[in-house]
Amino acid sequence: MSAATVAAPPSVPSASATAAPGATVTDPALVRRAVKAAALGNAMEWFDFGVYSYIAVTLGKVFFPSGNPTAQLLSTFGAFAAAFLVRPLGGMIFGPLGDRVGRQKVLALTMIMMAVGTFAIGLIPSYAAIGVWAPVLLLAARLVQGFSTGGEYAGASTFIAEYAPDKRRGFLGSWLEFGTLAGYIGGAGLVTLMTALLPADDLTSWGWRIPFLIAGPMGLIGLYLRMRLEETPAFAAEAEKAESERPKVPLREMITGQWKALLLCVGLVLVFNVTDYMLLSYMPSYLTSELKYDETHGLLVVLGVMALMMVVQPFAGALTDRVGRRPVIAAGCAGFLLLSVPALLLIREGSLLAVGLGMAALGLLLVCFTSAMPAALPALFPTRVRYGSLSIGFNVSVSLFGGTTPLVVTALIGATGNLMMPAYYMMAAAVVGGVAVWFMAESAGRPLPGSAPAVER
Repeated sequence: MSAATVAAPPSVPSASATAAPGATVTDPALVRRAVKAAALGNAMEWFDFGVYSYIAVTLGKVFFPSGNPTAQLLSTFGAFAAAFLVRPLGGMIFGPLGDRVGRQKVLALTMIMMAVGTFAIGLIPSYAAIGVWAPVLLLAARLVQGFSTGGEYAGASTFIAEYAPDKRRGFLGSWLEFGTLAGYIGGAGLVTLMTALLPADDLTSWGWRIPFLIAGPMGLIGLYLRMRLEETPAFAAEAEKAESERPKVPLREMITGQWKALLLCVGLVLVFNVTDYMLLSYMPSYLTSELKYDETHGLLVVLGVMALMMVVQPFAGALTDRVGRRPVIAAGCAGFLLLSVPALLLIREGSLLAVGLGMAALGLLLVCFTSAMPAALPALFPTRVRYGSLSIGFNVSVSLFGGTTPLVVTALIGATGNLMMPAYYMMAAAVVGGVAVWFMAESAGRPLPGSAPAVER
């Protein structure tokens, strides 16, 4: 049965410790290297997001001078969202390329482009120095980042999923989002430290550049790790079966031939990324700009929540291997539907304890998605189109719904004056995600579609 088939999930089978004929026997050391290399790229991507989100107010002053703080913030988040508009294009190029020439080569290329785009932002002169060219160059650098990340998440999750043994795919895949949180904490923590130590004028004049310039060395380390990896066993087996050296699949087949799985992918990614970007990218600015919360304390609260998520993440990933991906994702959808309003009311109460409890509740609900999605999403598609189809579905959903979340919610609050808009937006996303979970098939403990069973040595 295809992972995209509409069906009620049978119970999760236990994976046999003995390799069946034709099964792939995984090397634990090689699997660990693959997980580290993939997670580092995700960490670098989210290091940039953490920096950009936490320093958004300062970037607004540097690149979009205006007497209206809301207009500055909207302009900054507009440049943030613009990068997501080219993500589907990156997915349509890097995804099929990864299915043709291999996952490892494409992931090395996306790493280089991400590092260059982020490093370039740190070199852009301010609006005061070069006028309108400053925001134009910022937008160009963001577009390079967006284009490269179009092939990053789908490739990294595919890479780990195809290396992992069937019975541990959830646990090993969860380390991809562990890298996300680590990168975000690194970027946001650096900005928080700089905000606390540097005078506001120094931060605006030169300090904001430092986090972006760090991307250069990080990119070189990530590139080294990825270049040392071998191709995944699943892709190597697919390439051997093909008539030519590498399988060639038309882009049309990746879309029309997988339309049911793509719809499920879009729905799952929607709830995953709306809630993700709401908590990790938008809430720091919400606390500061809308609730007038002390900037440093607000940043520290969010960092504490992310640290809590990192601790829980591997355990939740292991849980998806035991009970299945569907129950864990469904629990997250139900939680956001029922608890978004109470959590935001706690946050709006304003005290440090209330803000911390509200944010922690949202963070733990988000772990239901971060722990399960890296294993659930690749299992929607067969090996020969996995990278390409997942890249397209993932990036279309992220571009339309995830990356635009800060901009849309800021605009909705500005238009209505209703500070509860973030909760309502998350609830709507939870409904869409719940529908997708209802129709998806369980994948825990099973081989990936189109691949042989994988067991651990």
